Amino acid sequence: MSAGLYVELEWLPKPPADFRKRCRELAAAADAGGTDVARLASFALTQDHLERLSETMTALRERGVGLAPLESFKLGIIGNATLDGLPSALIASAARHGIALECVKADFGQTLAEALAPDSAVNSARPDAVLLALDHRGLPLSSSVDEALAFVRALRDGFRTNGGALSIVSSLAAPPETAFGSFERQVPATPRARAAAFNATLAEDLRGSQDVLLDVAWLAETVGLATWHDPTQWNLAKFPFDQRLLPLFADYVARVIGALRGKSRKCLVLDLDNTLWGGVIGDDGLEGIVLSQGDATGEAFLEVQRTALVLRERGIVLAVSSKNDDAVARTAFAKHADMLLREEHIAVFQANWNDKATNIAAIARELSLGLDAMVFLDDNPVERNFVRESLPEVAVPELPDDPALYARTLAAAGYFESVAYSEEDRRRADLYADNARRAALQGAVGDLAGYLASLDMHITFRPFDAEGRARIAQLINKSNQFNLTTRRYTELEVAAFEADPSMLTMQVRLADRFGDNGMISVVIARPDGPERLEIDTWLMSCRVLGRCVEHMVLRELIHQARARGVRSLTGTYVPTAKNAMVSAHYEKLGFKLIENLDSGATRWELGTHVEIEAAPMTVDRGDASLLAV
Repeated sequence: MSAGLYVELEWLPKPPADFRKRCRELAAAADAGGTDVARLASFALTQDHLERLSETMTALRERGVGLAPLESFKLGIIGNATLDGLPSALIASAARHGIALECVKADFGQTLAEALAPDSAVNSARPDAVLLALDHRGLPLSSSVDEALAFVRALRDGFRTNGGALSIVSSLAAPPETAFGSFERQVPATPRARAAAFNATLAEDLRGSQDVLLDVAWLAETVGLATWHDPTQWNLAKFPFDQRLLPLFADYVARVIGALRGKSRKCLVLDLDNTLWGGVIGDDGLEGIVLSQGDATGEAFLEVQRTALVLRERGIVLAVSSKNDDAVARTAFAKHADMLLREEHIAVFQANWNDKATNIAAIARELSLGLDAMVFLDDNPVERNFVRESLPEVAVPELPDDPALYARTLAAAGYFESVAYSEEDRRRADLYADNARRAALQGAVGDLAGYLASLDMHITFRPFDAEGRARIAQLINKSNQFNLTTRRYTELEVAAFEADPSMLTMQVRLADRFGDNGMISVVIARPDGPERLEIDTWLMSCRVLGRCVEHMVLRELIHQARARGVRSLTGTYVPTAKNAMVSAHYEKLGFKLIENLDSGATRWELGTHVEIEAAPMTVDRGDASLLAV
């Protein structure tokens, strides 16, 4: 297995033989929806399959069928090469990543005109993002790298100013041909050297901006530059890459779009026997499992563990689901000299004789994560298929027969795609491990009041500021479950709220005896008349569920509203496929229903004269005062 892993999307199961028939049936089904579309998208689809599924989604939309729980996203597409087959491939691939995608493609070569004209096709559509699908042959690289970068900056600025969209900017796949051989990179004027310089500067240019890098250079190098670039296809039709790679490219773009909407996975659930080590520990004993340096099979399993540790270090939560005796399974973690993973790396350890689907669901509940945040790695095809059928939201990569390729296959699948990385992201695995310890404490204490008091909570309220801006935007665009309206705002819009004195903004952090939870809530409220505030956005991290933090946030909101002379707060609940858990949020907090809106939305009101009871915690408002309440 080499490029075939990527070209054939081999981490996904093969599509069924009757795929076309299933598409036709879905297009006509009375009860069709996004879940059905996502199931059909979950296979290793060819370009023909992608076109069929895209046509099916179009037919459903034309019938007025909603695609929930897939989340809507509008993408503009521009490029300096032929991209005619890309929209349908993207639309179908995005469903695999939880997105109901709409595409608006500019005409061939109309890049700068599309960006600079407010009434262009792309800008008029007001997309969420624009894909700048660039090819090295269509940029002024031959003049200078600086000129090429200035051209790309003009595109980014144009779409941001005229269309309000962020840009997803592709790096450049260098040509495989060289004039100097190994000396090529040391000659500044060569195409390869200029592409490398462009990519390095582009990555630096995008750092700290709201725009996102699509690292096509890495993708092309992974499959091989000679495989990526097909001279015949370029000469005939100006295709920027071999069209056999269109499903891979579309999946790669769709991962980034999914990550922008918080669809990246957060937890890796690991099987043990023949996944983390060779053999069955219950039968072979600690000494009999295969896991050591100097042994080809043992080193293959060590690479799986090493990959899991790298993921944990960047914030991915690790869990175990194994059909095993608990004490026996833990023995390897505690006593095997070559184990890289240890029990302290595992947030939830489920070793028992329950089926894997039951265990994974239990892990998700204990971590307060949705099933769509989970990835399950298991060598056994029967177990993989059972989990796919029982829990279709869980990602289950296909694994090859050779364990030496397990780690590469997991990486190739791109389940943990990221478009930003913060200190809180890095600490996520520890945060969820702390949550598991809190759950254990709650079970030991028994009553809720005693448990909350034992946590020694410390809550901090701050208005939006430059320091928290990136994290605030990240939470707004990723939070789906505890989110009353699921409105999305860019970092630029967050900065505008921050600078507007009429807006009430709050970023909320929480710490307790187990550690710092980081930023756990964001609130945006805007004036609604002289004596009323409308809660535009209220979201919270599911990590803090069950700690009555929402009561303290409301108390602070009322405190700040009173200081502005506001007599009442109003808030709207807009139902989505993900946020049913907060459908009664306002009612539970004492708000009164004042209006039923379209599509099941409701509007609520609460007077600011009320007093809100909250769990015991210390409050820090940043004004040099700490209030124990």
